[in-house]
Amino acid sequence: MQTGRITGLWIYPVKGCRGIPVEAAPVEPMGLAHDRRWMVVRPGGRFLTQRELPALARIDTAIEDGQLVLVLDGQRHPVLPAEGDKRMGVTVWGQRLPAMPQSPEIDRLLSEFLGRAVHLVRFAPEALRPCDPAISPPDARTGFADGFPLLLASTSSLARLNDHLAEAGAEPVPMARFRPNLIVDGLPAWAEDEVPWLRAGTTVFRLVSPCERCIVTTTDQASGERLGEEPLRTLRRVHSDTAGFPLFGWNLVSILGDEPAPCLRIGDPVVLAPGPQR
Repeated sequence: MQTGRITGLWIYPVKGCRGIPVEAAPVEPMGLAHDRRWMVVRPGGRFLTQRELPALARIDTAIEDGQLVLVLDGQRHPVLPAEGDKRMGVTVWGQRLPAMPQSPEIDRLLSEFLGRAVHLVRFAPEALRPCDPAISPPDARTGFADGFPLLLASTSSLARLNDHLAEAGAEPVPMARFRPNLIVDGLPAWAEDEVPWLRAGTTVFRLVSPCERCIVTTTDQASGERLGEEPLRTLRRVHSDTAGFPLFGWNLVSILGDEPAPCLRIGDPVVLAPGPQR
C-alpha cells in the first residue's frame, strides 16, 4: 500500500471553464457536488470544450447558495434556468441525453464573449449517462465530464514530468493544465499506475482508466492562450500507452454505499492499495 494526503480539491461547474478550489466537497454518484453539471453547446446541442474554444478558460465560475454564477470580463452574471420545464437534446462524445436550457440572456452574453452562437445547459435530473461498462462498475455514471466522474492527479507525478521537461529544455507546467478534481501528495511518482483501488477519507474509489491527454494541456488556464507542444511532446516520450497516447492522471469511480454522501476534505489521508480498503 502507498499512502498520501489530499492537498487539492477542485470542481469545474461548467465543462471547459475555470475551476473552483474548495476545502471540502460531497461525493455524489456523478462525482463531486456541482462538478461539470453545466455545459456550453452548439445550437444543435453538441458539446464544446477548450479543444475547440480555448477562450472558455477565461470564464470564471462560482457557486453561491447552489446557484451558478459566471464572470465574463469581470462582470458577474447569475445563471437562471429557462422558464418552465424545457429540455433540449445534447451530445457528449456520441451520447445523446436531455439537458435543461438556461436563460436566453446568459446564452446571449456567452455568445458575445465567445464570438459564436452557443447555449448554456444544465444536466437534467432524469438524465442518465453511464460510464464505459467495459472498465467500470455496472452502476457507474457521470455528468458532463468526458467519460468518468472524477480525475486524480499526483504532485509527485507532476514533479517527475517537470523534471523531464527541464531535461528537454522546456518550461515546467502547473497542475492547472490537467484540470484534476483530486490532487494528492506524498505518493511516489506514477504510483497511481500500479494499483486499482484508492481510499480517500472514508470513500473508496476504483481507478478505472489512465487519462489520455489532449491539446487542453497546452493551454494557459488563465489566458486561454495555446503555448506550444508541451507537455504533450514529453508525455508521449516518457508516459504514454502502447499506442503512444500521452497519459497523466487517472479517472476514478466512487464505490458508494447506502449511507449519506461522504465528503472529501483537504488533508484527508489517501491510500492506494491492490484491493478495496474500508
